[in-house]
Amino acid sequence: MSLVLDSSTTVARVFPDECTPAILDLFRKITNSVAWVPELWRLEVANSLSVSVKRKRLLKEDRNNILLELLNLPIECDEETGTQAWGHTLELADRHSLTVYDATYLELALRRALPLATLDRDLRRAAENEGVRLLGL
Repeated sequence: MSLVLDSSTTVARVFPDECTPAILDLFRKITNSVAWVPELWRLEVANSLSVSVKRKRLLKEDRNNILLELLNLPIECDEETGTQAWGHTLELADRHSLTVYDATYLELALRRALPLATLDRDLRRAAENEGVRLLGL
C-alpha cells in the first residue's frame, strides 16, 4: 500500500514510549510498498533526531543507525513539493490554519491520491476536511 508518511509518524517509530502497534504495522507495510514524502521530510526528521540527541534522549550512534534504517526503506521523496509551495500548499495552509510544513503533506496526499499517515491532530483534521483517507494510528 502506497501512502504519504509524515515526520511525526516517522519519529514516533523511533521511541518506544511513542511507538504503537499501529505504527509498527505501518512500517511493516512500507517495506512491501512505497511511502511518499515531501522534500522537507528529511530535514524535519533530521532536526527531530538532532534535538533528541541534544536532550540526551538518543545517542548520536543510535541516531545515525536510525537514519541508515530509514535510507533502506522504500521511501520516495516527491520532487514537486517546492513548485507547489506558493500555490496549492499555501492555499491549504491558509484554509486549514496549518503551517506550510504540515500543508506539504496534505498537498502531497491530495495530489497523489494517497492515504496520509500522521499523528498531528491539526493535520488529521484538515485531511478529513479535504477527504483524504487517514491511516489509523
